[in-house]
Amino acid sequence: MPLHKGDDTFMSNKQFETFYWPTFRRLLLGMVDEGLVPFPVAEGAYNHRLEYISDMPKSAVVWMFDQTDMAAAKRTVGKVSCICGNVPVSIAYTGTAREMKEYCRKLIEICAPGGGFILSGGSTFDMARPENLRAMIDAAREYGVY
Repeated sequence: MPLHKGDDTFMSNKQFETFYWPTFRRLLLGMVDEGLVPFPVAEGAYNHRLEYISDMPKSAVVWMFDQTDMAAAKRTVGKVSCICGNVPVSIAYTGTAREMKEYCRKLIEICAPGGGFILSGGSTFDMARPENLRAMIDAAREYGVY
């Protein structure tokens, strides 16, 4: 579920709290009640939304983040949900393999302790450089083993 209209820049926290989150939360809980595991993709930055979206049943939702502070996401949403994403498309498309591996290493160090983290792009890597995808896989194998 792409959530690009709920990011920090699209509406105020008051608008998010009043109009967006209550309805979307009910939708997520309805999906959970039906035995599904929702996988919302928080496109853009959700730094001001983390406290709201952490109000979910434990282990019920997987949140994918694009440009969100992953340390903050781990401290909040990561207490109740699996988190993933945040590897930038810019590195995948134009960075070096070394930059990709280093970014992934740091992300794993921040998000992996205690489990509940999936290393992935913050968005689609449809035109990523193959050597950067290989570097991401190598980083996951080297640094991401629980």
